[in-house]
Amino acid sequence: MRAGGPRLIRAAYSSETITVYQAYPPGLADAAVQAGTLVPPFRRDRMTWIKPSFGWMMHRSGWATKPGQERILSIVIARAGFEWALANSCLTAFTRSLYNNPADWAAAKADSPVRVQWDPGRSLAGERLPGRAIQVGLSGPAVQRYVDEWITSITDITDLVWDAH
Repeated sequence: MRAGGPRLIRAAYSSETITVYQAYPPGLADAAVQAGTLVPPFRRDRMTWIKPSFGWMMHRSGWATKPGQERILSIVIARAGFEWALANSCLTAFTRSLYNNPADWAAAKADSPVRVQWDPGRSLAGERLPGRAIQVGLSGPAVQRYVDEWITSITDITDLVWDAH
């Protein structure tokens, strides 16, 4: 929650899964699709950001045109994993309504393997939408769980992205 009330997560989901999007270079995307999970050259020692908002992912990746983001993966993950990530997250910025002071926020952030950031929502035409789109940054044990437990399927949707653009 934030000052002013809860935020809504807009995503394709079922009672068991949620779809997130990530953009990668071709070699990483090919390896992930073939393995059905993220494998090298994916690096588990870095934070990885998952985005449930297709519109925000398209805006962020320039519709799969930015260097290192030429391929878009649709990744279906266990909803229980996504909910675990949210329950073990810390906002990327200090929020007075959630933390007593910046030092308390910094301590919570240091202890959390997950970051949450809310960015402007985007339409498929790239226009700013009312409301915000969530990005979830996974690090350490959260990345391990994501790769080893949560991912149920990976589909390269780059052709769909180019057609839609």
